[in-house]
Amino acid sequence: MKKLGKALLGLIAAVAMLFTGLTVGAVPAMAVGNYSITIENKDEGHTYTAYQVFSGTLDKTGGKLSNVSWGDGVDSGRLLTALQNTTEAALQKDSKSIFAEAKTAQDVADALSGKSDEVAQAFATIVSKHLGTEAGSAKTPTDGKYVISGLEAGYYFINDTGTLGEGDSYSRFMLQLTKNQTIKPKSEQPESSKKVWDSTDSTPDPSDPNDGKWTDSADYDFGDPVPFKLTGKVADNYYLYKSAYKFVFHDKEEAGLEFKPDTVVVKAVFNSTEVELTKGTDYTVKTGNDVTDGDTFDIEISDVKALVTNHPDSGIPTAKGFDIVATYSSTLLKTANVGSAGNKNTMHLEYSRNPNSEQGGDTGETPDHTVIVFTYKTIFNKVNSKDESLTGAEFTLQKEYCTTDQDNNTTCEYKDVDDENVTKSHDATTNKYEWAGLDAGNYQLVETKAPDGYNKPKDPIKFTITAKHEAVWDGGNGSSALTSLNGNTTDGLIKDMSFTGNETDGSLTASVINKSGSELPETGGIGTTILYVAGAACVIAAGLWFALRRRTSAR
Repeated sequence: MKKLGKALLGLIAAVAMLFTGLTVGAVPAMAVGNYSITIENKDEGHTYTAYQVFSGTLDKTGGKLSNVSWGDGVDSGRLLTALQNTTEAALQKDSKSIFAEAKTAQDVADALSGKSDEVAQAFATIVSKHLGTEAGSAKTPTDGKYVISGLEAGYYFINDTGTLGEGDSYSRFMLQLTKNQTIKPKSEQPESSKKVWDSTDSTPDPSDPNDGKWTDSADYDFGDPVPFKLTGKVADNYYLYKSAYKFVFHDKEEAGLEFKPDTVVVKAVFNSTEVELTKGTDYTVKTGNDVTDGDTFDIEISDVKALVTNHPDSGIPTAKGFDIVATYSSTLLKTANVGSAGNKNTMHLEYSRNPNSEQGGDTGETPDHTVIVFTYKTIFNKVNSKDESLTGAEFTLQKEYCTTDQDNNTTCEYKDVDDENVTKSHDATTNKYEWAGLDAGNYQLVETKAPDGYNKPKDPIKFTITAKHEAVWDGGNGSSALTSLNGNTTDGLIKDMSFTGNETDGSLTASVINKSGSELPETGGIGTTILYVAGAACVIAAGLWFALRRRTSAR
């Protein structure tokens, strides 16, 4: 009986061990080490996963690994074969792999020792295709850091995955010894910006910091070409991307602006050097049916790396980033908004953001950047000194245009505002004269015909349109970039004429006063005729009196 009991106990123990083994086997191995790897990154959405490539013994400084053996984070057999036979240029020496003779993990580690970052990245790319068991991961940043803890001593491959937000990028593959230090991921978020050129046709105003500069807001006449500039920053590691490094400017204009494709110029800009890129070879401009995302146009560079090949002697850097700058013009149409609503132009940059992908297609976007173009109108009421409306007046509006020659001599002259650059109207009921689509600057109003019975001003009425708008603007959020609109008379017969400005509708309103003609002495009227008649009567009467007197004397 005792023997039977012992047998049953042994059977129960064996079954228990079987189920224990199954249970343990179903649960992933948990890291039990005392080391950690900290990735400094405040952006959410990343998942950093560590795989142990080599295990071993860290020295006291944590900078060297000895007694190297394969970690369980890789499929060591297949990885070793791949390393022995790799054709990656960075891993070649004397026409064969630097790992060709390697037999063990220690051999591979020795071959890697002291090598460049380019060699490490090429090694990491091969490792990424032969991964084994995860050693740990971090999915949520705390105080701007992701911490992978519980790691054993060793050399780790760290992969960056997850769902990223706008403007974010994946990190390059990382290789790191466990020495409890914080590392910065080698990921870069390109920056982009859009600017509009703001200047005046009239004499520049030295007190205006926006005059003649790239800024977020500007004002122009109807029909003017409006210059814009797009700038995007290429990532420092663009040349290490496994697939193409895509770079696309997406631009969307409001209806008041008309894009001119022939004006596009694209340059690579670095240090003090500018390299003009070739349309059709380096980049394409997509418009109309070729644009499927609702943009007005796209400027696309399919692979920034190809610019180095296309311009071999240009010096375009391959070890650091540079700027791509695109300039172009759009025409301000007569359908454009007048006043504070303005005419917006918005862009963002699309860029490749996964340096580890060999297929490509994973792109991110920078935040939208909006600039705005304003235009204004003047309204003149024709009245007499009693503020009564007058009919029959005619006007010509002229604008001051200034040019500066090579010797820095400035010449200015007034020219008629033509129909291409303005919308002119006259309300016969109220006798209001309106010119819409005007830029800030100097003007003069010439009255070419005065109402009947009134005198026209002897000299043109000169005035200035002055507008203030934000040089740096957040693109809206209920605020207007146009902060003030004023008009001031500077010369002319009417010294006391004043303007009323309205930023909302972009109007400047003033009254042009005519004075009636003066009563001056005249000749040729009926008063002279009466004198003539009276004089003749006196002459006749005198003649009769002398005749009668002589007759009386004769008797």
